[in-house]
Amino acid sequence: MKTGLKITLLATASALISTSLAADTLLWSTQAKPIEETQAMREQVLAGFDGEVSFEPADEGPWQTRLTAELTAGSGSIGALGALHGDFTGVSDGLSDLSAIDVSSVAPGFVELGKLGTDTQKYIPWMQATYIMAAHRQALEYLPEGADLMALSYDELVAWAANMHEATGEPRFGFPAGPQGLKHRFFQGYLLPSFTGSMVTEFRSDAAEDAWNSFLALWEHTNPASTNFSFMQEQLIAGDAWVVFDHTARLADAFNQQPDDFVAFPAPAGPAGRGFMPVLAGVAVPVTAPDPEEAAALVRYLLEPETQIATLRATNFFPVIDLDLPDDMPASVQAAGPAISAMSGADDALPALLPVGLGSLGGQFNQVYSDTFERIVLAGQPVRAVLDDQAEALRRVIDEAAAPCWAPDAASDGPCPVN
Repeated sequence: MKTGLKITLLATASALISTSLAADTLLWSTQAKPIEETQAMREQVLAGFDGEVSFEPADEGPWQTRLTAELTAGSGSIGALGALHGDFTGVSDGLSDLSAIDVSSVAPGFVELGKLGTDTQKYIPWMQATYIMAAHRQALEYLPEGADLMALSYDELVAWAANMHEATGEPRFGFPAGPQGLKHRFFQGYLLPSFTGSMVTEFRSDAAEDAWNSFLALWEHTNPASTNFSFMQEQLIAGDAWVVFDHTARLADAFNQQPDDFVAFPAPAGPAGRGFMPVLAGVAVPVTAPDPEEAAALVRYLLEPETQIATLRATNFFPVIDLDLPDDMPASVQAAGPAISAMSGADDALPALLPVGLGSLGGQFNQVYSDTFERIVLAGQPVRAVLDDQAEALRRVIDEAAAPCWAPDAASDGPCPVN
């Protein structure tokens, strides 16, 4: 009798737990994985949702495996998906159409990326991190006449560096060309897209030659010790450079330690646009979601201004919408936020995504851009000859990975062509 009652109670409890779990909308995410971020997502971000939601982060492999299994089975328990742009590209057919969600407050370039090359909204941009420019306030007096710090061109950046060099007798531009520097991201996501509209296909084009010639002009006014620079916050604080490029995380100490000394601003624009490399995360709803309407409500909630700010506090990823940040945010966030917003929301914004589909060949892909820099800029080899040569190396990597094109290059059916 007692055994039967025990079994009955266990079955009842199991049913209650199952019912409770089934009632929750599961947000299955590759983001906010560190325990502190996970806890903050649950307690500070999602706690305000008018509904039941559970947040479970996972590495990319398990995230993909579970999603694929549910899509193959035709049913599942995942209500919503949080992931980087590249994580969604392989599962586009398994994502619901979210075109009914209002994305008017989101930067148009991000909205387009969320369509994954289709006519429907496959995911809603959620949060972003990126690279920006920073300058010591001493440098501002040398800006070219009429130049707008928040909308510079590459020509104006070169002229600015030249003005500082001439006036002070020292090359004041700094670049992260050291062993741990992120120079390859500048060439992939900023310089080449701004001149060519491409990261891969136009690698050896005439426009790419113009891009490298522009960088050569900038290098004439760059601190030669830049080949040892890796985290540009150090050079800003030490005064080794007055104007720099780097990831927001690698500039944070300068703003936090000396908030009155430095300013942040968007990357410059070239003839093809204002190339920049967002680390863009989005939220989507799989076609197998048990409660699609509740999942869509969660997606809308994540896009609200208050939720975007809470997400910034929880993850250090910036909002994808234009909003005023609270005064109690760290100085680095206060400085970078407007620069990121101006860059991603600019009329000429040209998002260039992190490489997609390269797998273990990502390092070789990056090396092609680093080698091109070293041959053209450091070794002084002819631009045209180096581009023709390095284009072959780039093609070999892309073909071996069979990686289709990603933004800003147009989608391709097979390996992304290097023209």
